[in-house]
Order: sequence, then C-alpha cells, then structure tokens
Amino acid sequence: MRPESAGETGSLARLRHLPQFQSYALGQAYDEMFDERGVTREHYAALYERLGAVDPQELRQRQTAADLAFLHQGITFTVYGQNEGTERIFPYDLIPRILTAGEWDTIERGLTQRITALNLFLKDLYGDAKVLDDGVVPRELVYSCRHFRREMQGVAVRHDIYVSVAGTDLVRLPDGSFAVLEDNLRVPSGVSYMLTNRQVIKRIFPLLFSSYDVRPVDHYGQSLLATLRALAPAHRPDPTIVLLTPGVFNSAYFEHTFLARQMGIALVEGRDLFVHDNIVYMRTTAGPQRVDVIYRRVDDDFIDPLAFRADSTLGVPGLFNAYRSGNVALTNAIGTGVADDKALYVYVPKLIKYYLGQDPILANIETWQMSKDRERQHVLDRLDEVVVKAVGESGGYGMLIGPHSTAAQRDEFRRAILTDPRNYIAQPTLALSAAPCFVDGRVEPRHVDLRPYILSGEQVVIVPGGLTRVALKKGSLVVNSSQGGGSKDTWVLHANAASRPGASPAGGL
Repeated sequence: MRPESAGETGSLARLRHLPQFQSYALGQAYDEMFDERGVTREHYAALYERLGAVDPQELRQRQTAADLAFLHQGITFTVYGQNEGTERIFPYDLIPRILTAGEWDTIERGLTQRITALNLFLKDLYGDAKVLDDGVVPRELVYSCRHFRREMQGVAVRHDIYVSVAGTDLVRLPDGSFAVLEDNLRVPSGVSYMLTNRQVIKRIFPLLFSSYDVRPVDHYGQSLLATLRALAPAHRPDPTIVLLTPGVFNSAYFEHTFLARQMGIALVEGRDLFVHDNIVYMRTTAGPQRVDVIYRRVDDDFIDPLAFRADSTLGVPGLFNAYRSGNVALTNAIGTGVADDKALYVYVPKLIKYYLGQDPILANIETWQMSKDRERQHVLDRLDEVVVKAVGESGGYGMLIGPHSTAAQRDEFRRAILTDPRNYIAQPTLALSAAPCFVDGRVEPRHVDLRPYILSGEQVVIVPGGLTRVALKKGSLVVNSSQGGGSKDTWVLHANAASRPGASPAGGL
C-alpha cells in the first residue's frame, strides 16, 4: 500500500501525487515515517510536508552537495578484499531519522542498565569469578572465548570501568519496540559519521533543521575527553591523553584523526610510544613526554608484542606491564571482548538480573547457540529461514542471511557449523524497521538499525542520537558499509515537542 492512497485527509492526501513518493510501499516491517494505515506519524509530519514542497531536482542537488561535503572532508571507509579499490566515500542518505523524547528515554535507560551490568560482569570475571561459580554463565563458554584474557585476572582497573566506550546495535521490531541486536565493546567505530552527518545536514537543510527541536550531539568529543580524563591514574591530575591508531591503512583511520582533533589530543602509532621503567612515553620534538591515558583503536592481540602477538608491529613493547602496574590507563580495558562475544550475548539479560536485580529494559533477540545440540539441529533444519553469525566477526562478514542465500552458501555454513559449533550463533531473520531514504531521485523505504554510543567514566553519558545505518540496497537487511550500507542523521527531539513553529513548508529546506 502506498502512503499516498491511505485516505483523503491530512498531509498524505494533500501530497498524494508527489513524484518522489510514488515508489514508497509499506511492508511488514515497522515504518519510521508512516503508521500501518499509511498516515504520517506526528513527529514526521513537518518533514513530510517539507519534502512535498520541494522539487525532486532540488533534492538531487542537496544530495550532491552532501556527497561533495563528505568527499572534501575525506570522510571515507576502507573495504578489504575489493579489486576495484579499498577507499570509498561513506554513503549518506539526506533524509533524517527522527526519534521522540519518549523513545529516547527508553533507549537511554536500557543502555545505561546494560553497560552497568556488563562492567560489573567483567570486574567479577577477572576477579573472584562468582558469576561462573554461581552458574550464571557457563564456565566453558567464557574460557573458550578467544577474547578472554587470563593475563587480566587480578589486574586493578581504574574505577572498575572496563568498557568506557561502547556502541550497541539496536533494531526496532514490528511492534515498534527496540531490542539489542549486539554489543560492541572492544573498539566500536562509527561515531565520527554520527557527528559529520549532523554537520552536513545542518548545511544542506538549514531551515528544516532549525524548525525541529533537535537535541545536540556535537559535545560528544568533549564528553569522551572527560571520560578519558576520569580514567587517568590517581596521581596524575593533569593527564596526557593520546589516541593510538593502527595507522593510515586501517578502515577507521578517518575516525581516528577526526576524534583526536575533536579532543585536541595527539594521534599516535605504536612506533611513537615507548616504555621505560613501566612508564609510557611519547616521542616528541621536545623530548619524551609521559602518557597517562591511551584511547586505543588497536585490538588486544596487537597491543603489545611482548605480552600477546609477537609479530605485531602496531603495538608498544612493554605496554601491558605498564598497564598492569597502574601507570597508564587503556580504554577500553584489555579483555573486554569476552563480553561482546555473540555467544555470551544470550546471557546478558541474566547478568542484568544477577548484578542489578532488575529485568532488562531493552530485550535481546532470540538467539540459538550452535554449541547446544538441540538448538544446532533446529537451525540446521531451517538454514533458509535464519541468520547465522560467526561469534567473533564484525562488519557484516562471516554471516549468512538464510532467505537471501544460495544452496551453495547454506551448504558452506552447514559444514562450518558442524566443524566448529562454538564459533556460531543463529537468530531469526528480523523485519528491521524501514525509514524513508532518497534513492535514485525518489523516496523509498530502506531497512535501518541504530548504534548509540555509550561513555562510562565517573558516570554514564549517552549522546542523544547515534548512527542510523541504512541497508541502501533494495530488500537488503545488511546495514554495514562494507556490505553496501550507508547512514543518515538521527534526530532525537526534546520532550513535548515534535517540531517548533518555524518557516512554512513553502519556505523550503
């Protein structure tokens, strides 16, 4: 059903002949802009009318302006294994996704609850491990996780904050509620795109943005800096903070440079740092400078060739000993990856109940563990219906989407599951919510998810918004940029305000 034909009253009837909406069809998924009758949701009404007052050619020009802004700022990502070249401009959709204050309140409370429980779990796991003794999480599941670091047992972590920066992926279900798809607790990426999306949309839609009462996100850099400062060793009141990057060939290098500029801190590679007497120093033109906090964008395996992978050229020899001695803080802490293992995800609701005595505010998605015989057989019998994921992969890799797969792909995953069942989980194929996107000169629905960013220091801070990722390929459910996805700006409205009185729709965008 096209929204334009839903009735003869309201904005839909007035704009039913809009050429840019002629291809818009409602499906089974929750639609962010329209309800099941095809009527515009209240907080989207102003946006819908503004789009209707603008010629499609002008929207194309605005999209071109946005693309050029990304190009000139060097906003790119890297795709590995592509013959045509690895560096690409990050795809951007110019129609914002809008969330009400009430929706955001639920998300904020749910994510605060979740990150609090996960930090308590990591503190316990690397301490007395009562959670294992009490059988809340299977011991063999933890010890078989490749991100579990026995070296971290007994290491004191400042403020007991193991995860200071998290990016949790949320999906909206057909009933409109949000659920957690997965936690990203090691080196979550994408926040720079959240911030640049906002910068760009303010330039291409200035009137529209000013007419909506949107909560700001541009203070994220300073909130991150305050979080890092709070983690500095107690005896270092004016800490030196650096961002450690793997280097220019990393897929998120743009983000590393962007965040370092936002915080006004040095961007360093492993070769720029050295350790002496368990103290970390940065090489500068003025001589060695002590480093107190390292916001690392380097995985555990590569952080210190003396403690982990000996062939790593990305890390700093001796860094782990300096960390263990309490002379430098690392964000996130080493060993946090065990808590975002996709197989351990199943137990997070139990962890919330165990540590906080609360029911989860945000639900999990039903998940089957391939290490359990009955659940594995359930999945193998219906590989064409489910989504299978490798527990340690990200970026859309190592994943089978059953309804969109070939028989050969299903056979490949069947063999992989039977060979190493611990390495896989499966979930139902979800009807991710759909949001309006400007595609090929028309507005069409595309599936989206949401990655808010959570900061944990002296307190939990969640910037109102997040990265809305978009599956730009028609019918696709994969939102990752490496798999053809893009992003759009996410507007969280202030309480009791869908939009402020502003310029009339005829006033343009």
